[in-house]
Amino acid sequence: MVCLSHYPGPMPTNDYELLDSGGFQKLERFGPVVLSRPCAQAVWHATLPKAEWQRATATFFRDGGNQWRGRDRLPESWSIDVDGTRFHLSSTDFGHLGIFPEQRDQWRRIREVCAAYAKRHGRAPRVMNLFAYSGGSTLAAAHAGAEVCHVDASKGMVDWARQNAALNNLQDKPVRWIVDDVGKFLEREHRRERRYDLIILDPPSYGRGAKGEVFKIENDLPPLLASIGKLMSEQPLGVLLSCHTPELTPISLHHLLSQQFGARGGTLEHGEMLLRGAPQVLTVPSGSYCWWLAA
Repeated sequence: MVCLSHYPGPMPTNDYELLDSGGFQKLERFGPVVLSRPCAQAVWHATLPKAEWQRATATFFRDGGNQWRGRDRLPESWSIDVDGTRFHLSSTDFGHLGIFPEQRDQWRRIREVCAAYAKRHGRAPRVMNLFAYSGGSTLAAAHAGAEVCHVDASKGMVDWARQNAALNNLQDKPVRWIVDDVGKFLEREHRRERRYDLIILDPPSYGRGAKGEVFKIENDLPPLLASIGKLMSEQPLGVLLSCHTPELTPISLHHLLSQQFGARGGTLEHGEMLLRGAPQVLTVPSGSYCWWLAA
């Protein structure tokens, strides 16, 4: 059993930890900060006693509107290390912090496949990261020496990602920072005849572009994947598709990528993204992913 009285304290090398979950909440540690936040998947009972949950630095609720309890106890901003990458964190009105730790396995894989591609082809892979948020996948690819195009409709999030790059001494790496609607940007890249070896996308269930463009995943994801298919290089590495839309399961993503890229050969790998803690802590499913790897 984890005792929250140990926090805050000396930060270990890995500053993220899932401490518990249940009752539609998750309890997580981000460096010295412990947070309780909503988790629709956690239909089971919490394992830790209520007193341990009450030690949380702050709690986020969606009942009656988004609100924090104890937000005044949170630092205005702080940084944590996750698997060797630094992230700048700050509380937001939507309960987000600037990091999705369930993507950790994908970030490790991005590093691995980009490094292997460079070794195999004798050049750095060209990577596009769409709906790129605060840049976890961008940082992973840049750490591996890739050339990266980072695209998000929010200028604030692109600025946040650039700050993360600077935290990791990656500010001078070949990264293009693009604030634009994803669909329109892909159209322009196609006209420019730009090609990419690896395309990463984590589309929202619903979103708005820089000029108010509306994105609905159930309608817009299939044509978006078709546009991506036109931008793949002659020596493709693959595509990584992930999302947090409950209706789109790992099998759903597998079928989407299979229909778009299966005829090109390669392999498909799919599964659930998970939040993890110590061995005795129940893992929390937090979205789906699927890789199409060309070779």
